[in-house]
Amino acid sequence: MDEVVGSKSRMENTATLLLLARGGDSRARDRLFGRYLSILQRWAHQRRPGGFRDLRQTDDLVQDTLIRAFQHLDTFEHQREGAFLAYLRQIMMNAIRDDLRRAAVRPQPMTLEEIEADGAPSPLEETIGRDCLERIERGMDRLDPESRQAVVLRVEFGLSHEEIAQAMGKPSPDAARMTVARALVALTKAMRDG
Repeated sequence: MDEVVGSKSRMENTATLLLLARGGDSRARDRLFGRYLSILQRWAHQRRPGGFRDLRQTDDLVQDTLIRAFQHLDTFEHQREGAFLAYLRQIMMNAIRDDLRRAAVRPQPMTLEEIEADGAPSPLEETIGRDCLERIERGMDRLDPESRQAVVLRVEFGLSHEEIAQAMGKPSPDAARMTVARALVALTKAMRDG
């Protein structure tokens, strides 16, 4: 975790690694993606709906996310620290949505024993959860980039306020705490208004 958000030199190093990776340096690309691998694995495992959560599928999702990011590295504009993590998150969310669309068209067959043993939520619970997730995502889309980044870093990736301060260039953990609090209020309002 400390490699994702660390000292000022590490933060600047993300931009340097991006530049080197764009130039074809495979070691820079590997170091860059290595920084985000474990955090993306945890996040993907938590975000995938029940029935999709086996470890192999989560690893495949993370690998596909990193491959897609690498293929489009030239189009990514590194404006501030934490932006690359938000970029990876968006790629992963798109991949999860693609998986859900494919699963809706072609559901996996299950035996009666598997259905009874499955601890997955009922269709009603899934619908309510899906509706809430969609409202959150629509609300996130309405936030300004800094607020969206603050919510993602705190709520979805579980970073501490100190780590958020470092990732977002805030002067202190208290400043990061206030940024997160304002962002959550804005998200709540966007969800209510949307």
